[in-house]
Amino acid sequence: MRKSDALAAIALLALATGCTKVEETDTGTEGAADTAAAEQTPMESALSAGPDDVTGDATVLDADGNVLREGSNGWTCIAETPGMGPMCNDATWMEALGALQAGEAFPTGKFGVSYMLAGEGGAPGVSNLDPGATEPTDDNMWIKDGPHLMIILPDPALYEGMTNDTSAPVYVMWKDTPFAHLMVRIAPADE
Repeated sequence: MRKSDALAAIALLALATGCTKVEETDTGTEGAADTAAAEQTPMESALSAGPDDVTGDATVLDADGNVLREGSNGWTCIAETPGMGPMCNDATWMEALGALQAGEAFPTGKFGVSYMLAGEGGAPGVSNLDPGATEPTDDNMWIKDGPHLMIILPDPALYEGMTNDTSAPVYVMWKDTPFAHLMVRIAPADE
């Protein structure tokens, strides 16, 4: 697949999926999104991450990895953990997260999609440069993003020439690592 074809497909995917679930809300108070996330059950948290056609038949895990519901569509939705917002992952993303947690390499060769339509929730954010970072530093581009998709491209060469500037609507996270992926912003982070 040519780079231009891959980017066109990603743009169409973002448009097609971004409008199915995300709703604008006016909380009126700073930090209300974090409070709302804290009041959700693990099931509600996990299901807030993806569109209904993904979450309806997905396997659902709590923050500790316990199965709350067995699914049948190949997707796994995970409740917010202390380090990451809720997410719904395809099999490629589950493989990548497993490798990341085990400290193993992840030579994908596969296309992968993860929905984080609830954004980072109450999680503190993540480094845009270092997949192993657990806290912000002066040089690790710490971010806390709003609703977004995360897309693993099957060929690392497809990331070449793409920005990792977190102010862009589409940017590369963890560029030049085995866990590089596109961040496709659907809406800004709540402030």
